[in-house]
Amino acid sequence: MTSLFQILMLILDVVWFIMIAHIVMSWLINFQVLNTRQPLVAQIWYGLNRLLEPIYGPIRRVLPNMGGLDLAPLVALIAIYAMQIILRNNASAFY
Repeated sequence: MTSLFQILMLILDVVWFIMIAHIVMSWLINFQVLNTRQPLVAQIWYGLNRLLEPIYGPIRRVLPNMGGLDLAPLVALIAIYAMQIILRNNASAFY
């Protein structure tokens, strides 16, 4: 059961880092440091969007419209961090 705990933590860590990369890339695109007309940037951007839309979509439907401010990534990061805390606090159940 220890391996199940470690696999779940690894999955949450990978999702966490993908979300951080998406957030940083969105800032760089909005501040015009990166240009989505470049093929590599566009491929990475659309790939990250396709990976994370199943996570962000349900959160966006629940959150009210903030007028251009997307809080879905913040809510998703907090939820992932909360899941990690819950898993760590209940790690004895996996042994």
